[in-house]
Amino acid sequence: MSRGGAAGGVRGGKKKGSTFTIDCSNPVEDKIMDIASLEKFLQERIKVGGKVGALGDVSVARDKNKITVISDSDFSKRYLKYLTKKYLKKYNVRDWLRVIAANKDRNVYELRYFNIVENEGEEEE
Repeated sequence: MSRGGAAGGVRGGKKKGSTFTIDCSNPVEDKIMDIASLEKFLQERIKVGGKVGALGDVSVARDKNKITVISDSDFSKRYLKYLTKKYLKKYNVRDWLRVIAANKDRNVYELRYFNIVENEGEEEE
């Protein structure tokens, strides 16, 4: 028996490219963090094919208060969030900032402040 041409082909078809953005406008305007150091951190830490630093088909670019990560192959949005949180922890700003997905676009992460409300009159003894 011989197989058809489609059955013996490559599975999956084409590679899926992805573009993700990290919006750092709030902390950069307040001078809490430096966006150039986040860009450098991502370039040094992103793993492609199990190797750190060898970006391959992944590029990291910076535009004013935003960092854009462009990949020609599959790239995990969750991995980008993990690396961003690791950066915040390294520079001790994780207690004040959080990484959340934007409501408008699903490929955008934003760095926002935690909403801290002190309840002075509601304390129980």
